[in-house]
Amino acid sequence: MKYNSIIFDLDGTLLDTLEDLTDSINFMLDAYQFPRRTSEQICAGVGNGIVRLVERSLPDGLNSEQIQDAFQVFTNHYSKNCYNKTKPYAGIMEVLEVLKKNNMKLAIVSNKADTAVQTLNNIFFQEYISVAIGERPGLLRKPAPDLVLLALERLNSTKEETLYVGDSEVDIETARNAGIQCLSVSWGFRDALTLQNSGADTMIDEPNKILQYTNTEINTEINS
Repeated sequence: MKYNSIIFDLDGTLLDTLEDLTDSINFMLDAYQFPRRTSEQICAGVGNGIVRLVERSLPDGLNSEQIQDAFQVFTNHYSKNCYNKTKPYAGIMEVLEVLKKNNMKLAIVSNKADTAVQTLNNIFFQEYISVAIGERPGLLRKPAPDLVLLALERLNSTKEETLYVGDSEVDIETARNAGIQCLSVSWGFRDALTLQNSGADTMIDEPNKILQYTNTEINTEINS
């Protein structure tokens, strides 16, 4: 089936955000003289939202007030430094250009805080992606379907005509809960084996293969 709408995850799918996340987590840990985390440890913790990432990065035994204080330190630092080293994955911008030329409807849905999602979309994808939704009050974060359903409403798209593209087990579960098809990508924060073990139905290893699942008419343009 060919789709005319795509909902993208952000971190690990469109953007490689790992270095900036690692820097901000370690800034927070340094502030409390806690042990630093490696980028591999941060990578393993990404996918369930920033609060969970902070909780997983902190040492055990802290109370809720200490965790909240540390979260605020992280948030203040990351909000000012979320695009220092962050960049689109190779091939992403070219794919978005083709999708735009073919009038595909595009959205971002992320468990990242909504303010950071808006900032990053405005910096990197404003020309291509009209709907960007992050974690916000009143809506459950992924893998609940709330954010995806809001994106469908704003795109004026149906579940049947929409493809969800993401890099993690959370994305697979999110798409399943929302009742739409998931295309898993292996260039992000989870490798192919992890995705397979998490129930990935369809997987690709480079961005231009997204076009095979869309109503584009110029699929060869990227390679020409």
